[in-house]
Amino acid sequence: MNKGIVAAVLLATGLGAGLAWAQTAAPKMQNHRYFTMPLEKDPTREVGLQSVTMPPGAGNEFHRHPGDQWTAVQEGEVTFTVKGEAPKVLKAGDWNYVPRGTVHRQQNLSGKPARYIEMRIFDKGKPAAEQVRD
Repeated sequence: MNKGIVAAVLLATGLGAGLAWAQTAAPKMQNHRYFTMPLEKDPTREVGLQSVTMPPGAGNEFHRHPGDQWTAVQEGEVTFTVKGEAPKVLKAGDWNYVPRGTVHRQQNLSGKPARYIEMRIFDKGKPAAEQVRD
């Protein structure tokens, strides 16, 4: 077989494999909402509690919320990044507070699953998150 043909076949095979790998979907986070209800004495806001499970490699893009969020890591590690600041690794037992409008993201950059709970107090009737471009 001609060396040029072999090289072309190898190149095409490698490109096809590379494209297939690049199109593989990232692992998805799973949310389980325990409740959402009106905040007592303030019907314009809602309080909610949910658990989030993050497989290795999962995460979200930079976003902000129409309210405050508290997170407590129950298992694994979650890399928390406020836009413009150095990332912080939160481990089981660690928690953080995200004030209204703070541009942030969460990622699982470890090789093990992570799980955390979130309590949120958000403005009622507004989308829970607004994605922010990098």
